[in-house]
Amino acid sequence: MDIFDKYEGLAARRAQLLGAGTDPFHLEIEELHGPCEATIAGRRTILLGTNNYLGLTFDPACIEAGVEALRRCGTGTTGSRIANGTYVGHRALEAELAAFMGRRAAIVFTTGYQANLATIAGLAGAKDTIFVDSDWHASIFDGCRLSGATVVRFRHNDPDDLDRRLERNPTPGGVRLVIVEGLYSMLGDVARLEEIVAVKKRYGAFLLLDEAHSMGVFGARGRGVAEAQGVEAEVDFVVGTFSKSLGGVGGFAVSDHPRFELLRVAARPYMFTASSGPATIASVRAALAQIVARPELRERIWANARRLHAGLARAGFSLAAPPGPILSIRLPDEQTALLAWNRLLEAGVYVNLALPPGTPGGVCLLRCSVSAAHTDEQIETVLQRFAALSAELSRLERAVAAE
Repeated sequence: MDIFDKYEGLAARRAQLLGAGTDPFHLEIEELHGPCEATIAGRRTILLGTNNYLGLTFDPACIEAGVEALRRCGTGTTGSRIANGTYVGHRALEAELAAFMGRRAAIVFTTGYQANLATIAGLAGAKDTIFVDSDWHASIFDGCRLSGATVVRFRHNDPDDLDRRLERNPTPGGVRLVIVEGLYSMLGDVARLEEIVAVKKRYGAFLLLDEAHSMGVFGARGRGVAEAQGVEAEVDFVVGTFSKSLGGVGGFAVSDHPRFELLRVAARPYMFTASSGPATIASVRAALAQIVARPELRERIWANARRLHAGLARAGFSLAAPPGPILSIRLPDEQTALLAWNRLLEAGVYVNLALPPGTPGGVCLLRCSVSAAHTDEQIETVLQRFAALSAELSRLERAVAAE
């Protein structure tokens, strides 16, 4: 028996995906021409699947901050935060994040994935129960497993189902932790936080909110969905990432809890991972300053999102959520999704191909992420390519029906 025999089913499905056209697992970006355009397979391609919500990956201030830190501090820390891996920049970023989010304290992690892994596993233990939305990110799933806590899933974005499950699971001798996301990364729908907060308060539970895809975009100051819905004071812990609106790599957690700093010596993914390189920390600090100084970036992404959503709806596509930074198109099956993704790529538009089991409810999606850096011309070109795709899919549907 070979050690990879257990993956025979996965290998067969992978071969099917590869046989449909371009390899979605190894799509190579050959040259970048800015935050929203690149050369892929020799073609100039509009990027509509990067999560670069505010377009800050090519911001001059962010680039210069990173370059200066690289020259001054070198390429990496070569150590964890509890060893030699805490530089002045790490602590400065933590202070700036705490101030930006209006919280007492912040902890910075090397990746957004580790931010969830460390925070969840550090907060919950074997005597505790975690109540988690069924549309959970892999990092949340793994954090729950690592914690050793009892895990109870509730129906996606359903406060009533959360209420019922909290009532049935009193958790004697432990605490109850509710975990939801502000903006869900696959469908692009927004958490019903006001109702969820009311439920968690009724049962004395703690609430952890993942604002990975919503920070920088939602709220008057860009603090996320909790700010937008006016419930920040009722959210006990907020986790986020640097790889979306902040245009870098890394993650963070913030809280007002007076004992929050204990996570630094309780969370293994924080303790045993090399810290972020100085250039990354510097560019993220500059990006955070841009979010504060340029509210017009939020205005621009919402204008782009509304325009793209309206155009896709006119073209006849089924959209999974109202206008927002994530616009996902439902397609009837995997074969259609593969065809559509390849056709768009051939036409110079890159989107994300999202298939089960990585999608909620087993849906097949073309996932688009809008950026403040998308120009009017790029949005118009994208809509033209999607209109042509819609016409092709309609012709194929009629041909199948006629057989």
